Amino acid sequence: FEILVGKGAKNNDFLTFRVAKSQDLWLHAADYPGSHVVVRNPNRREIPPKTLIEAAQLAAFFSQAKSEAKVAVHYTPKKFVFKPKGGVPGLVNLSSFKTILVEPKITDNG
Repeated sequence: FEILVGKGAKNNDFLTFRVAKSQDLWLHAADYPGSHVVVRNPNRREIPPKTLIEAAQLAAFFSQAKSEAKVAVHYTPKKFVFKPKGGVPGLVNLSSFKTILVEPKITDNG
């Protein structure tokens, strides 16, 4: 699975609303500014737990919560992510989501 990370509000908007497809998984650190993270899922397969955790750790790491021991990360299929009317770049609303608690870090898959 390919994991994409937005950098900055405008890039987050582009990633979420132009690159991500409805079946892709979208993640973001709860209650903190930070990167939008997208797990590409073109074949609509179930995302493995290891991939979900790695993507959530990236979302936590690339947020203002990166120095916390554990960070709550919201995740949902992209089809449940919406832009509020007149919302600033990077601002989204979620109509449905789950939350996972992870340690902020970058996993080396080398």
